[in-house]
Amino acid sequence: MADTPAPSASGALPARARIVIIGGGVGGASVAHHLVERGERDVLLLERAELTSGSTFHSAGLVGQLRADPALTRMNGWSADLYRRLEEAGGDGAPGWVESGSLRLASSPERLEEIRRQAAWAQRSGLPLELISAEEAAALFPLMSTDGVLGAAYTPTDGQVDPARLCYALAASARAGGARIAQRTRVTAITTVQDATGANRVTGVRTDRGGAESWVECEVVVDCGGMFAAEIARLVGVRVPIVPMSHQYVVTEAFLPAGTGPLPSLRDPDLLVYYRQEVEGLVMGGYERRSAPWTATAQSFDAVPADFNGKLLPPEWDRFDEIVENAQVRVPALADTGVRTMVNGPEAFTPDNEFCLGETEVGGFFVAGGFCAHGIAGAGGIGRVMAAWILDGDPGLDLWHMDVRRFGREYRSPGYTLGRVVENYESYYDIRPPGSQRRSGRPLRISPAYPWHAANGAVFGEKAGWERVEYYVPEEGAQGDGRASDDLRPRGWAGHGWSPWVLPEHRAAREAVALFDESSFAKIEITGPGAAEFAARAFAGRVDGPPGSLAYTQALDDRGGVAMDVTVTRVTPDEFLVVTGTALGLHDLAWLRDRARTWGSTVRIADVSGAWACFGLWGPRARDVLAPLTPADLTDVAFPYLTMQETTVGDVPVRALRVTYVGELGWELYCPAEYGAGLWSTLVEAGAPHGLRPAGYRAIESLRLEKGYRAWGSDVSRDTTPDEAGLGFAVRPGDGYAGAEALAAARARGPARRLRCLVPADPRAVALGSEPVRVAGTDDVLGFVTSGGYGYTVERSIAYALLPAEISPGTAVEVQIDGEWVAGEVVRGPLYDPKGERVRA
Repeated sequence: MADTPAPSASGALPARARIVIIGGGVGGASVAHHLVERGERDVLLLERAELTSGSTFHSAGLVGQLRADPALTRMNGWSADLYRRLEEAGGDGAPGWVESGSLRLASSPERLEEIRRQAAWAQRSGLPLELISAEEAAALFPLMSTDGVLGAAYTPTDGQVDPARLCYALAASARAGGARIAQRTRVTAITTVQDATGANRVTGVRTDRGGAESWVECEVVVDCGGMFAAEIARLVGVRVPIVPMSHQYVVTEAFLPAGTGPLPSLRDPDLLVYYRQEVEGLVMGGYERRSAPWTATAQSFDAVPADFNGKLLPPEWDRFDEIVENAQVRVPALADTGVRTMVNGPEAFTPDNEFCLGETEVGGFFVAGGFCAHGIAGAGGIGRVMAAWILDGDPGLDLWHMDVRRFGREYRSPGYTLGRVVENYESYYDIRPPGSQRRSGRPLRISPAYPWHAANGAVFGEKAGWERVEYYVPEEGAQGDGRASDDLRPRGWAGHGWSPWVLPEHRAAREAVALFDESSFAKIEITGPGAAEFAARAFAGRVDGPPGSLAYTQALDDRGGVAMDVTVTRVTPDEFLVVTGTALGLHDLAWLRDRARTWGSTVRIADVSGAWACFGLWGPRARDVLAPLTPADLTDVAFPYLTMQETTVGDVPVRALRVTYVGELGWELYCPAEYGAGLWSTLVEAGAPHGLRPAGYRAIESLRLEKGYRAWGSDVSRDTTPDEAGLGFAVRPGDGYAGAEALAAARARGPARRLRCLVPADPRAVALGSEPVRVAGTDDVLGFVTSGGYGYTVERSIAYALLPAEISPGTAVEVQIDGEWVAGEVVRGPLYDPKGERVRA
């Protein structure tokens, strides 16, 4: 721990503070610093012991900026910029920032593929990452052996920082700006009140300081409790699914010549190890395959001892042996170097290795936790986005993948959470190619037709806890063969996980009829006397049609960005059904409930995803399959596109929605879940004479790419307006909906970029997302691929990219795929059925 003195705790607690931060580690100090920097002075930070005494004091201090996620890369870049500024300012506020650079080695062909993709991510984020040879890496880090090293990525602007000095510097900055800091003050309770909409909101905190001053009234509480964050959140009934995990590293004896360095930090993920210079020795650690959760079990939540402040866990050398052996492979000198100390400190990990940030379902209760051993790299950015979230109601970036509300109800289970966290920790450095899946906690959420799928060769993927069919591998000879030739396998990264069985499912939807189990789709009901008014305000499209009308539309945020991309069906005058993607249900539910709370609406907004099975019957023969099973008139006049009717199919009551995500005639059939197995069997049997083929989500992806349908989170997000995404047609004229003013302002300026369809010249060169795009013959990267894949009907590789608005169809471009620039062209989309005639057949 650094010798810099901590800000002291003196005097009584104030009776009131607008914002109370719980936790005096680097996260809490950064939030306080950034709030004060934004002009908010009424801030009180409470620390149960001393500043840095949680996980901060034993952190390794590495600051690597590049991540697969552009938002996190940007946040880490903000951190590095902040630490650099603090260091340049000097004095007691210098955090010990050393801009040493970083190396990431590739010791396998698969890892070399991975770092080539990472080079593309770096271009997207403006980081100066260089792909270098093993010999060039050794010149930067002379201690390393080049045996087995195929290449490396070097980022010169990465570095390292003293975690304790950083925390003290941020805390001192916050205090200088008016924030108050009370150490040795433990929060024992958080009080709440119920508002007019029935939602709870924080009103204050109680502490162990004693006396009448133990209660502090406040409007906002920010839980920056580190390994205690979940315990603090339980005070208001909020689940934060983190598990403290033992994380070990060693500090070696001095063995480097005086004046060495600074050496870049070094990671060799194939060997599970990392290194950084520590004066004349090294810090060396890694991620063991035999992990050790601390205090949490499959039956109980974390239970960190109340007096575990400024403490470490006993060393566990037996678990660390693999890391030691691997470390000596890459740095042979360690075999003859002593260990000065081993650090075994608990770090809070989440089930998906992403932070837990943002406001919870309890109004005014925010969380900034679950830093997963890279909180030092992220702390500066975390403080910045949290300050914006608290003061503006918007973090300024699309951070749903870090939002604390992203976790479903299954994460209330300590066993499910523990299984996911352990798997995540033990596979921290694993290469995750396309289609890779988690194994723990499966199967959990299943469709009523799951037994049929399992018995008929389904290969399952998992999303939001749901088991979903990726594709089927039928018995030899069943339904003919029809599998794709290996000649269609994409080259490079996209070829991992490719299946020849997607082609026949795709063709069935285009040429005959395919049946998809979409029961995992998230379904949200909006009901009550004010439902119509609320829906008209929440959604930008026309949702005021009569019962039975259906709209494809968006909900916009206050910047005019697309916050939701959904279908909305008016079931009755006071009931609306919102259908969204499997992984987006919690996001959209939270978004709608936030709006209801903000607007004072008393409508009921309920997640009914598990109550309804949903099957998509799509293809030119869909009407032939369905007509004999239902009394409904399925002609285009009687049952037009984008309408809903309640009817029966076989013996099953259904809501039939004439809508599609594959670009073919058909219906989504919703039935109460208890009827789902029967409805699936009825459709399979009735479809057999018409060539019906059950199909999975891999086929849906290929089909939707051909048709140009957007996917929220990749093609569309809060960082894109409807016009930029090519969805202006789904927005009604005029105003009266949330985000209308911001969208009108954006339209007055004109879109600076547009989502364009690209076709690489080589059909086996397949982009998947984040690949750089430039105009042919130039060097400047103008945009990046949002999503991509292969279209089996058009027989082309397809990609979508946000490009400057002046880049029009017909422009020759190049896409960097697996490190190589591939020629292509911007084309007018969609590639398949551009007039939309097939969906209206």
